[in-house]
Amino acid sequence: MNLRQQRIHVALLSIAQGLLLINGVTMIAVSGLVGLVLAGDRQLATLPVTFAVIGTALTTLPAAFFMKHYGRRSGFMIGALLGIGSALVCAYAVYSRQFWLLCAGTLLGGMYGAIGQQYRFAAADVADLSWRPRAISLTLAGGILGGVLGPEISKHTRGLLEPAFLASYLALAAIGVLALLIASRLHVPPLSHKAQHAPGRPLGQIMKQPAYLTALLAAACGYGVMNLLMTATPLAMDICSHPFASVAFILEWHVIGMFAPSFVTGSLIKRFGLGPILVTGAVLMFTCIGIAVSGVSLMHFWWALTLLGIGWNFLFVGGTTLLTETCRPEERAKAQGANDFVVFTIQGVTSLASGATISAAGWASLNLMAIPLVTLTLAATLWWMGSGKGRRQTA
Repeated sequence: MNLRQQRIHVALLSIAQGLLLINGVTMIAVSGLVGLVLAGDRQLATLPVTFAVIGTALTTLPAAFFMKHYGRRSGFMIGALLGIGSALVCAYAVYSRQFWLLCAGTLLGGMYGAIGQQYRFAAADVADLSWRPRAISLTLAGGILGGVLGPEISKHTRGLLEPAFLASYLALAAIGVLALLIASRLHVPPLSHKAQHAPGRPLGQIMKQPAYLTALLAAACGYGVMNLLMTATPLAMDICSHPFASVAFILEWHVIGMFAPSFVTGSLIKRFGLGPILVTGAVLMFTCIGIAVSGVSLMHFWWALTLLGIGWNFLFVGGTTLLTETCRPEERAKAQGANDFVVFTIQGVTSLASGATISAAGWASLNLMAIPLVTLTLAATLWWMGSGKGRRQTA
C-alpha cells in the first residue's frame, strides 16, 4: 500500500472514529439523565453507562480474534450494525419507559464501541513504521467530531420528540448508517495465512514485558480516570444546579481536549519519545483532579474536564503506540484484545463506582479516588524510562 492509499485509509478510519465518538458522547450525555428519569434513583442513574462499558469489555477479545481471521472491514461493518441496533433499542426504551431495556440498548452500544476501538490498530496496520504514531494519532483525532457534534446533537434533539431524548437516540441510528457506509469502503491488508494460524508467544509472556505493562497501565489509567470523572459530570453539574446546556458545553470541550491534541501527539512522540509524553499525561491528570476538588463553578468544570481530556490523549495515544511495538503480527489479536479487555473492565468498574460515589460522597471525593491509579501509572512509566527505553524515538 503506497503512501497515498495509506492516507486515504487513515482518513476513512478517522471519520469512522468521529462517528463512533458522536455515538459515545451522545450516549454519555443523555443516558445518565434518561436513566435517572426511568429508574428514579441517582445511584442507578449511571447504570446504563456501566452496561455500555460492560458490553465493551466483553467484546474486546472476540472482536480482535474475529478480525484476525475475517478481516477489519467485516468486523467494522458488524460494529456499525450493532450501533444502529443499540440506538433503536434505546429509543424504544425511552418511548416505553423501560429502564432495563435502556441498559440492554447501551450494552449493544458498548459492543459497537469495542469493535470501534480497533480503528486505531487498523491505522497501525495500514501505515509504514515511520508513519505509525502519526497514523494512530490522526485516526483518534477524528474523535473531535464527537466532541463538537455529540453534545450539539443531544442538545438540539432533546425535545424534538416526546418523551425527551427519543429523537437523540433516533439520530444515533442515522449516524450508525453512515458508519456502516464508511466501513464498507475500507480495505485493510489482511494477515498472511501463516500469521492467522501461528500461535506466537503465550499471552503471559507478552504481558510480562515492561513495555507492555507500561502501555497497559497508561491506557487503563487514561480510560479509567477519564470515565470515572466524565460519567459523573452530568450528575455533578445537575446537583450543582448547572443547566443542561452547560453540561453539553463542558462535555463538548472535554471531548475536544481528548482528540484535538491528536493532530500533534504523534509528532510529539517522534520528537520527545514515548516516556515524556506518558509522564505529561499523568501530570495533566493530577492537575485536573486538583482543579476539580477546588470548586464547582462552570469554569472549574471546564478546566478540569478539558485537562482530563488532554491527559487521556497523551496516555492513550502513547500507550497504544507503545503497545504496537510489543507484539509480532501473529500476536496482535491476543495482545491488543487483552489490553482492551483490561482497560474496559477497569472502565466498567469506574463507571459503576461513579454514580454511587457521587451520590454518597460527592464530586470532590470522587476525584480523590483517581489519585492512586494515576500515581501507579506515573511510577510505572518512570520505572520503564529508567530502563533506558522511555526516550527511544519511534521512527
